[in-house]
Amino acid sequence: MNAMEPSSRALAPLTVYGTELASRLFLGTAQYPSPEVLARSVRAASVDVVTVSLRRETARGNAGERFFELIRGLGTRVLPNTAGCRTAREAVTTARMARELFETPWIKLEVIANDDTLQPDVFGLVEAAAELARDGFHVFPYTTEDLGVAERLVGAGCEVLMPWGAPIGTGRGLANVFALETMRRYFPATPLVVDAGIGAPSHAARAMEMGYDAVLLNTAVAKAGEPERMAAAFAEAVRAGRTAYEAGLMEARDMAQPSTPVAGTPFFDVGKP
Repeated sequence: MNAMEPSSRALAPLTVYGTELASRLFLGTAQYPSPEVLARSVRAASVDVVTVSLRRETARGNAGERFFELIRGLGTRVLPNTAGCRTAREAVTTARMARELFETPWIKLEVIANDDTLQPDVFGLVEAAAELARDGFHVFPYTTEDLGVAERLVGAGCEVLMPWGAPIGTGRGLANVFALETMRRYFPATPLVVDAGIGAPSHAARAMEMGYDAVLLNTAVAKAGEPERMAAAFAEAVRAGRTAYEAGLMEARDMAQPSTPVAGTPFFDVGKP
């Protein structure tokens, strides 16, 4: 390879619950202007996993059934979620329905505590995660950056953690970088996926540069002026961020450091001929 050419080495795949995923971008399927735009956006992003809300789409009746058929035809792995559930019991029931419908043990577990922030109910989350894990589910819990909650989720059988970057749909990016960095260090061997609040490709790249294993987003693509192009932009940002992390980022410094050392270099007196 020519020294001036970019490296074409593929990123290492992400392994979750024994499944290898080439893409480290998970894409939501809600709020797109049309099914066709959704399908083209999924293809543009080259994702391996899409998420779908069982409760939201089931409520749409026949339209929901057609949507499920579209999702099955995308050629990606489906990660159903329990969006809209406010108790552990609701979430467990919804997860079991999703397993039957999509024939997968994977479930993105959401138990919501607050209508304004859509913050996870961490007590109900741990309760539901433990029951679902005992029932053979592969649980992807949408949680906060709280280390105590994270430890309990791992203890309940979760092999993946999905802390929020910011409240769902806000687009504010990584609201608590220190806490996310701490979680990464505290769980070095656990796959971590930043879920919610991502609004720009730079937010996704930052999460990947921090060593997070993947990013899950929806609104930033679905509500973009050109969803397909935005999906492609996020895919590039995730790849760039992960490549940078694997290559090894320089450490930040408090003081300047010249890139060209002064010692041993010639000095010229511009005032003399």
